[in-house]
Amino acid sequence: MIVLGIETSCDETAAAVVTDRREILGDVVLSQLTDHRPYGGVVPEIAARAHLDHLDGLIRRAMDEAGLGFDQLDGVAATGGPGLIGGVIVGVMTAKAIAAVRGLPFIAVNHLEGHALTARLTDPAPEGLSFPYLLLLVSGGHCQILAVEGVGRYRRLGTTIDDAVGEAFDKAAKLMGLGYPGGPLLERAAEGGDASRFDLPRPMKGRPGCDFSFSGLKTAVRNRLSELPPGPFDPIDIRDLAASFQAAVGDVMVDRCSRAMAQFRAEHPTGDTLVVAGGVAANKYLRARLTALADKQGFRFQAPPLRLCTDNAVMIAWAGLERLRLGDTDGLDFAPRPRWPLDPTARKPDGKGAKA
Repeated sequence: MIVLGIETSCDETAAAVVTDRREILGDVVLSQLTDHRPYGGVVPEIAARAHLDHLDGLIRRAMDEAGLGFDQLDGVAATGGPGLIGGVIVGVMTAKAIAAVRGLPFIAVNHLEGHALTARLTDPAPEGLSFPYLLLLVSGGHCQILAVEGVGRYRRLGTTIDDAVGEAFDKAAKLMGLGYPGGPLLERAAEGGDASRFDLPRPMKGRPGCDFSFSGLKTAVRNRLSELPPGPFDPIDIRDLAASFQAAVGDVMVDRCSRAMAQFRAEHPTGDTLVVAGGVAANKYLRARLTALADKQGFRFQAPPLRLCTDNAVMIAWAGLERLRLGDTDGLDFAPRPRWPLDPTARKPDGKGAKA
């Protein structure tokens, strides 16, 4: 079984071809970083236009890499949400067109489900990663802990009550004058820094439950910067503040995940894997902290390769394939969704409904 995947939810335009033997036959990603860097963040209109300009060519390249024609596909999957709606529409309409012309099944994939299932593609074990497992999903727009009990079966244990962790990285980096994208630049700036120099809060640490909060940490960074001498920041100050920020995030992650592990193990005694996915999962410092936690708690740590942590079409093709194997496809009347929670029954921390 072979599926073409298309990803256009934010600022990467991507296409990939994946098989049910866990083979990646084609994988092409076009980053829009240079388009958005002058604005310090993603501009939705620019992103949608770039997807429209480049997607057809990227699909052709992915198919050429795979050495396949469209008649050899078993399905076409595209991110159906959540994301910037203009970009999502571009990917969905392109996938629908291919499916309609070739008479192929169309699968609209939840972008978060793509991240959630990637470890089942990349797990080194011959039989692959089995359900259930615990998932920490961390990116620029999302910060959640979920029990993954099957394809389409996700139960949220915790979420952020304000900023996502990736958003906090980006905003802290901007305050420090590090540029965009902030996450990788802050991680680089933190290398060799004194993580104990700046006293920063650990929001939610020690509190019941598994929810996160990062708004106060971001504000604390701004306050520490205001206490530094005026003028261009001293590189040593920025290095130490970046290290202090990253350490604070690590402490919060360890605390929240430790609580989630206890809850997960009580409900799923056979579950023994912690999966970390999403763009922030590429942060090597956080990976090391979470790997140590997993070892301490008797969990196996699993994370996709760094290139599959950020947005990509491989995860969309794989999630589409997982659903196609179950006969779960979508009609050509599917409407793209700017919001699409993995667990529709989950409540916001304030109890007012689901948070994507």
